[in-house]
Amino acid sequence: MRINGVELAPEAIAREMQHHPAASLEASWRAAARALAIRELLLQEARRRGLVPEPETDDGTAEAEDDALVRALMEQAVVPEAPTEAECRRVYEAAPARFRTPDLFEAAHILVEPRTPDDAGWREARARARALVDEIGHDRARFAARAREVSACPSAQQDGSLGQVQRGDLVPALQEALEALAPGTVAAEPVQSRFGWHVLRLERRIEGRALPFEMVRTRIADLLEARAWATASQRFIDGLVRVADVEGVDLEPGAAP
Repeated sequence: MRINGVELAPEAIAREMQHHPAASLEASWRAAARALAIRELLLQEARRRGLVPEPETDDGTAEAEDDALVRALMEQAVVPEAPTEAECRRVYEAAPARFRTPDLFEAAHILVEPRTPDDAGWREARARARALVDEIGHDRARFAARAREVSACPSAQQDGSLGQVQRGDLVPALQEALEALAPGTVAAEPVQSRFGWHVLRLERRIEGRALPFEMVRTRIADLLEARAWATASQRFIDGLVRVADVEGVDLEPGAAP
């Protein structure tokens, strides 16, 4: 494989393959070859422009000189326009649901752990959890008392309280059960996780609220600027590819990775 007459060694492509997992070795090789070819094009362009690498240091680790050279080139060659106020507002108004505080769930649970790790232990633990559901009903005081007495979770000391959680804080099965509960009720069936069976109670649900444009404008602008930078970077690379002498790898836009 040659880029403007510079040969890229097969060993270098083989090393690069670890960063490009794919469904097949061939696909991984192609992706690695493309990545190294584009990197070589960028390095050649940086040197043609007379750029000098100035490696940065992060947590005591110095940036490689070639990485610093590519970074310097992209900083010089790719300067996307900052998004306008009108563009930011269009994004905000087109998808207002994206700019809300998360829904919060004030929840509590009683964790019933299996006494043995086999199927019989899990069945017995479920039976104990199911008996707690029947005993407690929706009584908040009784739930708190039984949590303090029998829950295997440290939250037992807080009446089983999990505090305020949002989507993503709990395992999917627990979150799904919470979503189905009305405030002030206990789930009719225990919910299983890898820790055991959970008797789950929802105290209250706090709906998220829409954030005003002024609070999210910077976030939207950063998003638009990142998109613009990615588009401009690809356009710059495509320009280098069009005038390059490339052998052994397809770098045309849309080529299979």
